[in-house]
Amino acid sequence: MSKSNILIYFIRRDLRVSDNPLLHYLSSTPDHGFTHLLPVYVFASHQIEVSGFITDGSKSPYPEAKSDLARFWRCGPHRAKITTSAVWDMKNSLEALGSGLFIRAGQFGDILRELKKGLEEKSHKVGAVWVTSDEGVEEKRDEKTLSSICADSGIDFKLWADEKYFIDDRDVKLESAQDLPDVFTTYRKMMEPLRDIPRSTLPKPAKSSLPQLLPTEDVPPQAAPFSIPSTYDELEKRILDPIKEIIPNAPPFPEGAISAHPFRGGETKALARLEDIIKNGTVYNYKSSRNGLVGADFSTKLSAYLALGCLTARQVHAALVRYEEGNDDTYASAQGYGEGENDGSKSVRFELLWRDYMRLCTRKFSFRLFRRSGFRDDQNLKWKSPKPEDATEAQPSSDEVATMLKRLWAGTTGMGLIDASQRELIHTGYTSNRARQNVASFLSKHLGIDWRYGAEWYEMLLVDYDVSSNWSNWQYVSGVGNDPRGEARIFNPVKQAFDYDKEGEYVKMWVPELRELDRLENVFQACTTPKEEWDQCGLKGLEMAESPLKKIDFSVDGKPNKHSKRPFDRRRKDGRIRSNANMAQAQAADHADSENGSNGTANDQNQYQHYDLPQRPRGDYRGSRGDARGGRRGYRGGYRGRGYASSRGAYRGNGRGQFQAYGYGPMTNQWAVPPAQQPGS
Repeated sequence: MSKSNILIYFIRRDLRVSDNPLLHYLSSTPDHGFTHLLPVYVFASHQIEVSGFITDGSKSPYPEAKSDLARFWRCGPHRAKITTSAVWDMKNSLEALGSGLFIRAGQFGDILRELKKGLEEKSHKVGAVWVTSDEGVEEKRDEKTLSSICADSGIDFKLWADEKYFIDDRDVKLESAQDLPDVFTTYRKMMEPLRDIPRSTLPKPAKSSLPQLLPTEDVPPQAAPFSIPSTYDELEKRILDPIKEIIPNAPPFPEGAISAHPFRGGETKALARLEDIIKNGTVYNYKSSRNGLVGADFSTKLSAYLALGCLTARQVHAALVRYEEGNDDTYASAQGYGEGENDGSKSVRFELLWRDYMRLCTRKFSFRLFRRSGFRDDQNLKWKSPKPEDATEAQPSSDEVATMLKRLWAGTTGMGLIDASQRELIHTGYTSNRARQNVASFLSKHLGIDWRYGAEWYEMLLVDYDVSSNWSNWQYVSGVGNDPRGEARIFNPVKQAFDYDKEGEYVKMWVPELRELDRLENVFQACTTPKEEWDQCGLKGLEMAESPLKKIDFSVDGKPNKHSKRPFDRRRKDGRIRSNANMAQAQAADHADSENGSNGTANDQNQYQHYDLPQRPRGDYRGSRGDARGGRRGYRGGYRGRGYASSRGAYRGNGRGQFQAYGYGPMTNQWAVPPAQQPGS
């Protein structure tokens, strides 16, 4: 009878050794009962393409890891690269503690069965399988599979609480997920004061404090047809080979362009970045700088690390507290050191809470996170689709919609801010929260296309993709999520470009075709350039100038000098909003621009255009968007009081207002994030 009692630890999005509850327990509990620890990381075949691990020419036993709707890769090259570097950093960290990490490719259930069978053949006993909980629908399915196998085999299965978030689940004032308020502000007020709630972080295990690692020769190898390389460079190559091409004929990397996310993955890099943003003033200036577009330090760029679990939100909070209280000399040179909470550090905590909220929305709504009708579950809303079976009667042909999407992906829409964001995303895996919101609004509200195509596009490309942040924020901006402003929140990408790219630096960096243009109005919308200047400026023959996907009416005060690059003065009158959204809630929704992708609220009124929206019809069709005007009257207070017209009509898409960024944004995802690049991340 075997004297070994092996614990298999499946690592997923908890790629760190510090502030890791599971490792802390093992290192601090002498009588845990395990003789050996077997840490395993699985490149899950349904979430990242694993055919690159096949070297003998045979076929993969698993389907390609592509999205359901658009058939994009579930994980593109940027996130694949940062994930691989994070996994390797975890391997190095565990080895430094006297342990190690075994890397596998496939499905969790298959990997567990193979390990169990092989270990038993070596007379070893698997005593337990541990994994950290995750809110994603697929992740829950994996947990159920592991639990079922363990139950059938007499193996103890334990699901550990995910403690990488800001406020511990045990401290959230909710009886169940269904009690989660549908308005973020209500949840925020329940949790305040935010600085007092997060729990303390857990220390990194001491060297040799973990159960010993099982000898490599006793661990069953990766099952055929896959093989796992033993070096980082080869591991990265195998992961990247099948997914290198994002879109056919992608625009080349612009000369002189610089990535805003030049970071590699892993706990080591995450902790270094956290220290750096406090010392260099990024945190102190965060409230005023977070809407930036160019450079690495306008936002925290922690979102990818938070999404992968290389860093926990409470580690961020703990570092902020040390900085605010002035009891850590590491930050002694930082602006605001020892002066208490400032606007910047307070805003960072605010965004961490928003990230928590998106995760709890996933827990509450589950599959509805991915449904076209969204959290609101309004089945009457109409969207344009490139698929004939999903098309509406009023929309252009499905082929035309498909062409619109291809141009959006390639960054040739004719809308400068949108095109710059898309090209930056293709080349670097990152784009700012401000840009993400505008892209989401443009796709769902200006073009009226099914928002899920955008969510899948971001899932593929964002280096900081996080399932909750990405999909919840796309819902938020598109109007099917929990934005209390609903359809009233529509971003004007021309106005946004004037506000946030005041010299046109960002657009010209990523869209070099526009670098010869002097007037900002032309940079931000090339079709407005006088035809007699097209040859001189290189616009002739450019699709973005000759046939933009959308023209947005706007005007500027006065006639600026032809060569002036200054932002022009624009007059705005108070606009009117007419929608079924609860306006009392809208006024209370004070979640201003979240770098994660959730931005634009009551405090952000100058950043999007308000429309005089048609009322929904009464009766059974109250939820439909059938009014042919579709918001055409525009917003009374737009440029020179005229607003700009929207001709989305009956198929204008399910849109309401804002979203957070993959997740979406620089800090929490996703958009952050999600999002989510590389030269690393």
